[in-house]
Amino acid sequence: IPHITNEIKDAIRQVGEADPGIDVSIVEIGGTAGDIESLPFLEAIRQLRIDLGRDRVLYIHVTLIPYLEPGGEAKSKPTQHSVKELRSIGIHPDIIVARSARPLSEEMRAKIALFCDVETRAVIQNVDTDNIYAVPLVLAEEGLDEIIVERLKLPGKRPDLSAWADLVERIRRPRQQVRIALVGKYVELPDAYRSVGEALVHGGIAHATQVEVVWVSAEDIEANGPDPYLADVDAILVPSGFGDRGAEGMIQAAGYARTRNIPYLGISFGLQLAVVEFARHVCGLAGANSTEIDPATPHPVVDRLEGRPAGERLGGTMRLGAYPFRLEPGSRAYDLYGGQLAHERHRHRYAVNNRYRDMLAERGFRVTGVCTDDNIIEVMELDHHPWFMGTQFHPEFKSRPDRPHPLIAGFVAAALARRQARTGVAGTAGSAANISGK
Repeated sequence: IPHITNEIKDAIRQVGEADPGIDVSIVEIGGTAGDIESLPFLEAIRQLRIDLGRDRVLYIHVTLIPYLEPGGEAKSKPTQHSVKELRSIGIHPDIIVARSARPLSEEMRAKIALFCDVETRAVIQNVDTDNIYAVPLVLAEEGLDEIIVERLKLPGKRPDLSAWADLVERIRRPRQQVRIALVGKYVELPDAYRSVGEALVHGGIAHATQVEVVWVSAEDIEANGPDPYLADVDAILVPSGFGDRGAEGMIQAAGYARTRNIPYLGISFGLQLAVVEFARHVCGLAGANSTEIDPATPHPVVDRLEGRPAGERLGGTMRLGAYPFRLEPGSRAYDLYGGQLAHERHRHRYAVNNRYRDMLAERGFRVTGVCTDDNIIEVMELDHHPWFMGTQFHPEFKSRPDRPHPLIAGFVAAALARRQARTGVAGTAGSAANISGK
């Protein structure tokens, strides 16, 4: 279907054309070679090599080399078959990155090169590492970067990876440790919160700290109360979610953090439910809730975004993408960002109801960040608490291992301070002031 592949090619080109400083676009075609879902994308990149020229497009095939323990041997047949599948649709891999649990022998590399029609040096082994952030160092040692620069005829020199090596070393040898509870409704599928978990790792790197994420089911809190799960943690994070399942458990978690001075970060749904808890137990609004959970609530402190269709239509009604917002000078968020204007990414269709904004602020739960376009509440902070913040946006989406999000780095610093206060463990957390979220 030509217009489908043309749209894919146009999208790939637009990424590179958006910024004249971009030299190379890395485009991942997910899935498995031969899957029907990826065929239009594979056909698009096949055509792209013809459109742009053979010197401007490079194909790298990432493949698994299974290791059979009983026989003590690695098997290259799956790789041979996947390459055959790609070649049958006109894609000839230039480089093969071989995922493996153990180092490949020279004989195995030569065999893969022979039957997949690539140079032996273009068979790059990617052996399992103790942490994922060591992978770039492994690939550099294998010479992957040199081959790419050579094949694409790029001007280049040996990269200085010392800063990245230092980052990996800090992960491997942390000076401190904190336990942060992640209270969610999908904890049986940790990949649902993968971005949040990795962002906490990034925040830990900034402070040479290992972050132990304690996965807590919101439904378990509903059944047994928060104390069995949250009494021994240094901070509590409630992430995003949808629907009423587990919501009361997440509300209890927010209340537990508020009343016990435990650092708290609520992301999207986590902010909304912290507002529900505060409205009920501090503002005295019995039955306060989000209309997502209880459409008939007498106090809709969280409501569907203005201008979005009412009812059960869920398809295109979300507020997606990046939006600008202004931070209140003197607030914790302002200090962590180091400025008044910020841009963050969103995915939600409900928000804190502006009608209750003054009431919440009078009792100490203040709005400290507001969208400049439509007055949507973006950040709220609790007065007279060591560290209690909620965001309507998703800070984890912009966090990077070498550039942790400032709010998450600040949250980890607060967890460290609490751990030291309650256990007496010495150790100085690094300053979050030198961390940029831009």
